[in-house]
Amino acid sequence: MVKKERFKAFVEHFSTRFPEAETELHYSNPFELLVAVVLSAQCTDKRINQVTPALFKRFPDAKSLAESSVEEIFSYIRSVSYPNNKAKHLLGLGQKITDQFAGEVPETMEDLQSLPGVGRKTANVIASVIYNQPAMAVDTHVFRVSQRLGLVPKTANTPLKVEMALIKNLPEEVIATAHHWLILHGRYICLARTPQCSKCDITHFCAFYQKNHKP
Repeated sequence: MVKKERFKAFVEHFSTRFPEAETELHYSNPFELLVAVVLSAQCTDKRINQVTPALFKRFPDAKSLAESSVEEIFSYIRSVSYPNNKAKHLLGLGQKITDQFAGEVPETMEDLQSLPGVGRKTANVIASVIYNQPAMAVDTHVFRVSQRLGLVPKTANTPLKVEMALIKNLPEEVIATAHHWLILHGRYICLARTPQCSKCDITHFCAFYQKNHKP
């Protein structure tokens, strides 16, 4: 199967079965999603969703976060990974959004990445989910699944290379949703150590399966 056919099969399958795929993080506005995504680095969405209700109640906007302290923020997020660093990031993020962006989450990749704790992956999530831009955030699931399926070549060995390869070959209108397709497939079927090939219904165009399960 050539690359063009593989992408076509990928889009047809997921757009039919999961047309409304979205993040599993709980949020009600751009600020809450930004905070949740920053917290989710190297941590599960399930854990973040347990932490954020109390956090958002205490800090409903950037201004309230900016007026807090690292110690107080830490007390709300102590159960997530790297809470010390993330508490510092959130305080700085709240201050910068308040001081430089009038309390609103910025739209551009450049402005988003200027915020403490916000790298390219997080900026892409906000750009795609909140601002409906054709951005592809590459986390460990997206990286692994896109490689296994054969959507990107083995030479795409960095998140940026994977991002560029996917954007180049996916229809622009599905790029933002395709990010969630890849994440959810990686989270529940195409597991890192033991991919659940027997439960997978896209083995017919999966390069990994075709290579490792020859008839």
